[in-house]
Amino acid sequence: MKVVVQRSKQASVTIDGEVAGAIDHGLVLLVGITHEDTEEDIRWMADKVAGLRIFEDENEKMNFSVLDVGGQILSISQFTLYGDSRKGRRPNFMAAARPEQAEPLYDRFNELLRKAGLVVATGRFGAMMDVALVNAGPVTLIIDSKQ
Repeated sequence: MKVVVQRSKQASVTIDGEVAGAIDHGLVLLVGITHEDTEEDIRWMADKVAGLRIFEDENEKMNFSVLDVGGQILSISQFTLYGDSRKGRRPNFMAAARPEQAEPLYDRFNELLRKAGLVVATGRFGAMMDVALVNAGPVTLIIDSKQ
């Protein structure tokens, strides 16, 4: 499982001209699932994201998590995180899990974040989405459950 984590001042996802999800302050997550991912990967990633200390304290040190600052999550499914562009000019996405495997794991990931006490907004799995965000910092991390 790969997640691109972006600290955000505000963010939204629009589908067919309508806002499907929006947050004011928190994290934007681009979430990729691969064939090998299990419940263990999902749990590990949810715990990692919820506790990741990338928000600043009064001394401008990254000491607070999204939970600590009362932030929210905008979670977007993103199979292209598993695109392989080493050969040719068109990426292949063979490493991305098929939708019937990926969607339940993606839903479970969001459920675990909610159980941790976070407000989680989402797009729609498999839809063409326009994501808008103000990246605060900017702070962007890539987290891989296999590394």
